[in-house]
Amino acid sequence: MFLMLLPAIVFFLINSYIPMVGIYYAFVRFDFNTSLFNSQFVGLENFKFLWKSGALGRLTLNTFGYNLAFIVIGNMLAITCAILVSELRIKWLKKLTQSIMFLPYFISFVILSVIVYNMFNYETGFLNTMLKTFHMEPVDMYSKPIMWVFLIIIFYLWKNLGYSMVIYLAAITGISEEYYEAAKIDGANIFQRIWFITLPMLKSTFVMLLLFALGSIMKGQFDLFYQLVGNNGLLYNTTDILDTYVYRSLKVTFEMGMATAAGVYQSVFGFVLIMTVNYIIRKVNDEYALF
Repeated sequence: MFLMLLPAIVFFLINSYIPMVGIYYAFVRFDFNTSLFNSQFVGLENFKFLWKSGALGRLTLNTFGYNLAFIVIGNMLAITCAILVSELRIKWLKKLTQSIMFLPYFISFVILSVIVYNMFNYETGFLNTMLKTFHMEPVDMYSKPIMWVFLIIIFYLWKNLGYSMVIYLAAITGISEEYYEAAKIDGANIFQRIWFITLPMLKSTFVMLLLFALGSIMKGQFDLFYQLVGNNGLLYNTTDILDTYVYRSLKVTFEMGMATAAGVYQSVFGFVLIMTVNYIIRKVNDEYALF
């Protein structure tokens, strides 16, 4: 059984632990003419610059806020859809509904960006074409930062709702029918059965997914944000997250130290958050804690 764990251990060793040596970039002023450990050591200067520039607070708020919306709204919708699908009694309709909802999960973010562009392009987009048809003024969505807060959340939910729903649907399938039969005998209607049986039985699944999600709450959906927003500076105030900032720092300014400092801050913040939440959950109910 330990041999079965070996591939996973090797994978994480190569892709997660050995690259951690690169954290040292956050504490040096890297020079491409020399090596990492021969670069000038600057201590916490990269972190100080991030803080003083004002970018850190904005990036933290955006990254945390979007992920919080993804977690809360996403789980609520996933639970609701899973319950609704589980109550369908026509098998072919149930399978068709699951397939339709799960399909967007397989659509790449590149294709999603094409769909979004063709919807909101100022000249030829579907939205403005319809507005012009009804003799209304076109709307330049790519110059309205506040609108993209809602659009990004909507498209994320549209793409990932089916996957989350399947997890909760599997948990509902594992609930013994005896509970529901006993509730029917006692006269419980469908809403009472959902409230007193289904939802309490989903609590452990919800807490587990919540803890896993909180562990990466400071890790943004880079593909989603970069493909939808790209390098549109007009939208940075409301759509720029730590991941896109790190990418631009490496691609445009070549600030290895700044980019690594942002990444280290991101990881430490997520680690502290999941440890805190897990501690609180363990105090409330030890069975639901991860460790």
